[in-house]
Amino acid sequence: MNARTRPLFVLYVIWRPSCPGGPDIAESLRQHFSRDLYRGVAEGRGVSVVYRSEPVPGSRTPLPVDWDEAQETAAVVLSDATLVDDPDWVAYVRDIARAAEGRGLPARFFPVAIDGRGIAGLAQQALRWDHWAGSDGDRVSRLRRDLTHEFCRMLRHRLEPAQPGGGGRPVLGGYLERVRVFISHTKRDGDGEAVARGVRDWIHDHSPLDSFFDVTDIPPGLRFADVLLERVGSGAVLAVHTDSYSSREWCRREVIGAKRRGVPMVVVDCVRHEDPRSMPYLGNVPVVRMEPGQVDRIGAVAGCLLDEVFRRWLWQCRVAPYAADAPDVLFTVRPPELTDLAALPARGDERASTIVYPEPRLSADEEGLFSAIAPMVRLQTLRQWLEECP
Repeated sequence: MNARTRPLFVLYVIWRPSCPGGPDIAESLRQHFSRDLYRGVAEGRGVSVVYRSEPVPGSRTPLPVDWDEAQETAAVVLSDATLVDDPDWVAYVRDIARAAEGRGLPARFFPVAIDGRGIAGLAQQALRWDHWAGSDGDRVSRLRRDLTHEFCRMLRHRLEPAQPGGGGRPVLGGYLERVRVFISHTKRDGDGEAVARGVRDWIHDHSPLDSFFDVTDIPPGLRFADVLLERVGSGAVLAVHTDSYSSREWCRREVIGAKRRGVPMVVVDCVRHEDPRSMPYLGNVPVVRMEPGQVDRIGAVAGCLLDEVFRRWLWQCRVAPYAADAPDVLFTVRPPELTDLAALPARGDERASTIVYPEPRLSADEEGLFSAIAPMVRLQTLRQWLEECP
């Protein structure tokens, strides 16, 4: 199968049948990564999740991992004392780890230490489930977030060689860079800065993400505006929407800059009383409600943002084989909105431009609005567009 027919991403979840909580953890990962959020961007069926737990007849271990099934393959092994005490399972897991290392960064092996003995004999850094605080539900949420961050790294690595300057960096050095979050906020009201600082501190203490927060992150001697707009377009944006956010010029510039560049964005709704003029450019993205000071919701915010990053890069990997031959097409992972008209590649040309986006199709009212404003612009789902391609 070539790059246009092979699945984009397959996740294997592997555990010995006696692993405490193994089936529940695996099912939580399956439900999360195969849900509707990813169906429109990953061949209509979401991310494939495959279990490896029950031994095959005549063997003490399951089937091996099929590393050729997809363009990117991740193998998550739930490692506990019962696994490391079973020589057959140890050999099985070591074979998986060796095969992943032999294939490079598009194939990754992620051990999860369910207990203190789960790291025995492993050369790879493990996700330390056994060290995480909170309930099993809290641990599952963190596991999903941390794995999503690693999956984002995998997809970014696939995309980087095609991006300006991407191929010149050392492979591992570029891969190790964290996903960066630009925290857009206002200091005009007390809530904006307080929430932004809380999010920044939580990110540094509880997640693998990196953050860009304030003027303290701008190197001396560089123009304030240049650095802010570059950072807005180079990662993901978290817009902390407080009472005075929409009234601030730089907040509007940051949101518009993010929208025009198509970067992943999540709005944190922290409006305490009212927003006199709700910014229209905050629409068409996920919104998470969080009372100012409610730090237990920051994990949900970070998870939502990582999901958006992963979703965007899945989409970019999917459309990359077509983009070079379609200069008049804007591929957008979000449902089309009027701000996309400013980013059309053929704007000002005699040709009609096309905006291609994931399923489902826009409503008739939304399509009618586009038709009234930009009648030469076509709106098509990727499936519709591919059906017309020669």
